[in-house]
Amino acid sequence: MIGLIGKKIGMTQVFDEDGDLIPVTVIQVEPNVIVGHRTAGQDGYDAVVVGAFDAKAKRVTRPRRGQFPEGVMPKRYVREFRDFELECNVGDSLTVSAFENTAFVDIAGITKGKGYQGVMRRHGFSGGQKTHGSKFKRGPGATGMAATPSRIQKGTKMAGRMGGERSTVQNLRVMRVDPERNALLVRGAVPGRRDGYLEITSAKKK
Repeated sequence: MIGLIGKKIGMTQVFDEDGDLIPVTVIQVEPNVIVGHRTAGQDGYDAVVVGAFDAKAKRVTRPRRGQFPEGVMPKRYVREFRDFELECNVGDSLTVSAFENTAFVDIAGITKGKGYQGVMRRHGFSGGQKTHGSKFKRGPGATGMAATPSRIQKGTKMAGRMGGERSTVQNLRVMRVDPERNALLVRGAVPGRRDGYLEITSAKKK
């Protein structure tokens, strides 16, 4: 598996080989630096620690600064990727060129926060009748039980906070890799807002 950290820039459109107009998401992938390694003997598993986007020195605490080896600038975003295919050493940089031979990727990010929402928007409920004096339009309906156990079951779909959660979109086609602009163009939408950080990995199911 290949994994890098990127930043969502926005969406645009490109033409494919057949002349069809394809909506794509533009992801900025600055050079990712190898911060460390996790080994089975010491940590119980094998992984590569990757960091991206330099952090301001005055905002980095001493404990966090100690996680980075000597000669490596502290990074704002650090993630581990297991089963890493590329051979790399601490301090090496990986660019978007790593995905040149990759056709599909999985992208994970934090979804947009929607605040407190009702069941119709949060879970897609159809709602009730809107005419003939109905007082049940956007309500959730019955949530409890009349008999035992006479309580609301855990996991019942109700109103509440929506968004702001980690989400992964799988099997997005790579439309273009632009090493000169450090950009990756993938077909379709990805989770999160503009300037939100993303974890890009080669597709697991392709």
